[in-house]
Amino acid sequence: MRTLGNVLWLIPFLGFITASLCWLFGAALTLTVVAAPIGLGLMEYGKFLFAPFGRAMVSKDSLNIRQNNVWMAYSAVIQILYFPFGLIFVIIAAIRAVALCVTLVGIPAALVVAKSLGTVFSPVNKKCVPVAVVEELDRRRAQAIVEKHLRT
Repeated sequence: MRTLGNVLWLIPFLGFITASLCWLFGAALTLTVVAAPIGLGLMEYGKFLFAPFGRAMVSKDSLNIRQNNVWMAYSAVIQILYFPFGLIFVIIAAIRAVALCVTLVGIPAALVVAKSLGTVFSPVNKKCVPVAVVEELDRRRAQAIVEKHLRT
Protein backbone atom coordinates (compact mmCIF):
# COMPACT_ATOMS: atom_id res chain seq x y z
CA MET A 1 0.00 0.00 0.00
CA ARG A 2 2.88 2.35 0.79
CA THR A 3 4.39 1.67 -2.61
CA LEU A 4 1.11 2.51 -4.32
CA GLY A 5 0.83 5.70 -2.28
CA ASN A 6 4.39 6.72 -3.21
CA VAL A 7 3.76 6.02 -6.91
CA LEU A 8 0.54 8.04 -6.85
CA TRP A 9 2.29 10.87 -5.02
CA LEU A 10 5.24 10.98 -7.42
CA ILE A 11 3.55 10.59 -10.80
CA PRO A 12 0.00 12.03 -11.05
CA PHE A 13 0.42 14.55 -8.23
CA LEU A 14 3.87 15.62 -9.49
CA GLY A 15 5.47 14.97 -6.12
CA PHE A 16 8.81 14.34 -7.83
CA ILE A 17 8.86 17.98 -8.93
CA THR A 18 8.21 19.21 -5.40
CA ALA A 19 10.80 16.81 -3.98
CA SER A 20 13.43 17.73 -6.58
CA LEU A 21 12.93 21.47 -6.18
CA CYS A 22 13.02 21.22 -2.40
CA TRP A 23 16.18 19.10 -2.45
CA LEU A 24 17.91 21.38 -4.99
CA PHE A 25 16.95 24.51 -3.04
CA GLY A 26 18.33 22.89 0.09
CA ALA A 27 21.56 21.99 -1.71
CA ALA A 28 21.91 25.58 -2.93
CA LEU A 29 21.39 26.94 0.58
CA THR A 30 23.90 24.44 1.95
CA LEU A 31 26.49 25.59 -0.58
CA THR A 32 26.14 29.16 0.67
CA VAL A 33 27.34 27.90 4.10
CA VAL A 34 25.52 30.80 5.79
CA ALA A 35 22.14 29.08 5.40
CA ALA A 36 23.51 25.55 5.81
CA PRO A 37 21.18 24.56 8.70
CA ILE A 38 18.12 25.41 6.60
CA GLY A 39 19.65 23.78 3.52
CA LEU A 40 20.41 20.52 5.31
CA GLY A 41 16.88 20.42 6.69
CA LEU A 42 15.36 21.08 3.27
CA MET A 43 17.51 18.34 1.74
CA GLU A 44 16.15 15.90 4.35
CA TYR A 45 12.64 17.17 3.57
CA GLY A 46 13.26 16.59 -0.14
CA LYS A 47 14.37 13.05 0.67
CA PHE A 48 11.13 12.60 2.60
CA LEU A 49 9.08 13.89 -0.35
CA PHE A 50 10.58 11.29 -2.69
CA ALA A 51 8.86 8.54 -0.64
CA PRO A 52 6.48 10.13 1.89
CA PHE A 53 4.45 6.99 2.57
CA GLY A 54 6.56 4.91 4.89
CA ARG A 55 8.80 7.74 6.08
CA ALA A 56 8.49 10.54 8.60
CA MET A 57 10.38 13.65 9.67
CA VAL A 58 11.60 13.75 13.27
CA SER A 59 13.85 16.09 15.20
CA LYS A 60 17.41 15.00 15.79
CA ASP A 61 16.88 15.51 19.52
CA SER A 62 14.30 12.71 19.62
CA LEU A 63 16.85 10.44 17.90
CA ASN A 64 19.50 11.36 20.51
CA ILE A 65 21.84 12.69 17.83
CA ARG A 66 24.39 14.85 19.63
CA GLN A 67 25.42 18.05 17.90
CA ASN A 68 28.04 20.68 18.49
CA ASN A 69 26.79 23.47 20.79
CA VAL A 70 28.08 26.16 18.42
CA TRP A 71 26.17 24.54 15.54
CA MET A 72 23.02 24.40 17.68
CA ALA A 73 23.30 28.10 18.58
CA TYR A 74 23.96 29.06 14.97
CA SER A 75 21.02 26.92 13.83
CA ALA A 76 18.74 28.72 16.29
CA VAL A 77 19.78 32.12 14.91
CA ILE A 78 19.25 30.97 11.31
CA GLN A 79 15.87 29.49 12.27
CA ILE A 80 14.77 32.86 13.65
CA LEU A 81 15.78 34.54 10.39
CA TYR A 82 13.92 31.86 8.41
CA PHE A 83 10.67 32.41 10.38
CA PRO A 84 8.92 34.78 7.91
CA PHE A 85 9.78 32.56 4.94
CA GLY A 86 8.65 29.46 6.82
CA LEU A 87 5.36 31.14 7.61
CA ILE A 88 4.78 31.93 3.94
CA PHE A 89 5.72 28.38 2.91
CA VAL A 90 3.32 26.92 5.50
CA ILE A 91 0.45 29.08 4.25
CA ILE A 92 1.13 27.97 0.67
CA ALA A 93 1.35 24.31 1.73
CA ALA A 94 -1.88 24.57 3.74
CA ILE A 95 -3.70 26.04 0.75
CA ARG A 96 -2.29 23.24 -1.38
CA ALA A 97 -3.51 20.62 1.13
CA VAL A 98 -7.01 22.10 1.17
CA ALA A 99 -7.08 22.23 -2.63
CA LEU A 100 -6.01 18.59 -2.84
CA CYS A 101 -8.90 17.58 -0.56
CA VAL A 102 -11.41 18.74 -3.17
CA THR A 103 -11.29 15.33 -4.85
CA LEU A 104 -11.34 11.94 -3.20
CA VAL A 105 -8.18 10.89 -5.03
CA GLY A 106 -6.29 13.94 -3.77
CA ILE A 107 -6.81 13.19 -0.08
CA PRO A 108 -3.70 10.95 0.29
CA ALA A 109 -1.56 13.65 -1.32
CA ALA A 110 -3.15 16.23 0.99
CA LEU A 111 -2.18 14.06 3.94
CA VAL A 112 1.44 14.12 2.77
CA VAL A 113 1.39 17.90 2.56
CA ALA A 114 -0.35 18.22 5.92
CA LYS A 115 2.03 15.75 7.55
CA SER A 116 4.98 17.88 6.51
CA LEU A 117 3.73 21.32 7.60
CA GLY A 118 5.93 21.29 10.71
CA THR A 119 9.01 20.55 8.66
CA VAL A 120 8.17 23.25 6.12
CA PHE A 121 7.89 25.75 8.96
CA SER A 122 11.01 24.61 10.80
CA PRO A 123 13.36 22.38 8.76
CA VAL A 124 16.39 22.92 11.02
CA ASN A 125 17.70 19.78 12.80
CA LYS A 126 15.15 17.42 11.23
CA LYS A 127 15.88 13.93 9.91
CA CYS A 128 13.98 11.71 7.50
CA VAL A 129 13.50 8.23 8.99
CA PRO A 130 11.37 5.16 8.25
CA VAL A 131 7.99 4.99 9.98
CA ALA A 132 9.22 1.97 11.97
CA VAL A 133 11.73 4.24 13.74
CA VAL A 134 8.97 6.68 14.69
CA GLU A 135 6.81 3.84 15.98
CA GLU A 136 9.71 2.57 18.10
CA LEU A 137 10.34 6.05 19.50
CA ASP A 138 6.64 6.36 20.40
CA ARG A 139 6.70 2.91 22.03
CA ARG A 140 9.75 3.84 24.13
CA ARG A 141 8.15 7.13 25.22
CA ALA A 142 4.98 5.30 26.21
CA GLN A 143 7.00 2.70 28.10
CA ALA A 144 8.81 5.44 30.02
CA ILE A 145 5.47 7.01 30.99
CA VAL A 146 4.13 3.64 32.16
CA GLU A 147 7.25 3.01 34.25
CA LYS A 148 6.97 6.48 35.78
CA HIS A 149 3.36 5.84 36.84
CA LEU A 150 4.16 2.39 38.18
CA ARG A 151 6.89 3.81 40.44
CA THR A 152 4.53 6.28 42.11
